[in-house]
Amino acid sequence: MTSPSAIELSVVIPMYNEGSSLEKLFERLLKVLDGLALAYEVLCVNDGSRDNTLMELVRYHQQNPAIKVINLSRNFGKEIALSAGIDFAQGQAVIPIDADLQDPPELIPVLIQKWREGFDVVYATRRTRQGETWFKRRTAEAFYQTIGRMTPIGIPANTGDFRLMNRPVVEALKQLPERTRFMKGLFAWVGYRQTSVLFDREPRFTGKSKWNYWKLWNFALDGIISFSLVPLKVWSYLGLLISLLSLFYASYLVLRTIVLGIDVPGYASLMVAILFLGGVQLISLGVIGEYLGRVYEEVKARPLYLVRDTWGLDTITKS
Repeated sequence: MTSPSAIELSVVIPMYNEGSSLEKLFERLLKVLDGLALAYEVLCVNDGSRDNTLMELVRYHQQNPAIKVINLSRNFGKEIALSAGIDFAQGQAVIPIDADLQDPPELIPVLIQKWREGFDVVYATRRTRQGETWFKRRTAEAFYQTIGRMTPIGIPANTGDFRLMNRPVVEALKQLPERTRFMKGLFAWVGYRQTSVLFDREPRFTGKSKWNYWKLWNFALDGIISFSLVPLKVWSYLGLLISLLSLFYASYLVLRTIVLGIDVPGYASLMVAILFLGGVQLISLGVIGEYLGRVYEEVKARPLYLVRDTWGLDTITKS
């Protein structure tokens, strides 16, 4: 067995109900890795799968000890599962990749070539997004444009988790303890020397995406709230604007009364004003609640994840 210090490349794969795609995944991935002439490990993180994913992973580990398995105690979500894999990774370079083969393993040699040129992070940017609806492509584009304007961190557009990171970057990521983990933002936040390579994203090899629009919406909120204070600050400016408009309207009413005399105020306009201000207040409270909820999660200081079993690794927990 290869000693931890001799491992040059770690491939991290979070998995949730991916049993049907494992054969094709390992066929393509191992073919690429075996051709690199590097000592490698493949860290498969079973994130509480309900199908035969774990059983199949253990079988592949028994056939090839370079395939190592981390079985979490329950489903913690992809971002946490990815963090678990990064915590366990021992290679001098670490590559997260999805199990659905939308991130092509054949691009790994290109990532390694850029790494050898001196880059600390080499991320794969999607030139095209095949197998996705027009609506999903447009909403993804809108999200990257929005977060790009709202945060000072340069988060690359059309870029997922598929990238290569060298050991100093991995160690920097392991120092970030937040519970709400928007990994795309964390990858960008640590900095270091980064570059990109383009690729055409393929449709899923099998099965359906676990990300419905409600999950994607909450994922987008996590990203914006984790890396921007604009949603909090905007309410101060909105309050100032409403106050100014109210002042102008009050001045108009005074002048109108002086010129035309007193009349009975309109019920409709009064109700509209009350409902509008009530809606603004509830929205602002909701935004504050989103930030406060994340503070609440942080102060509880629970571990990010719990590991039930491992194959080929020593068990750890991340606090």
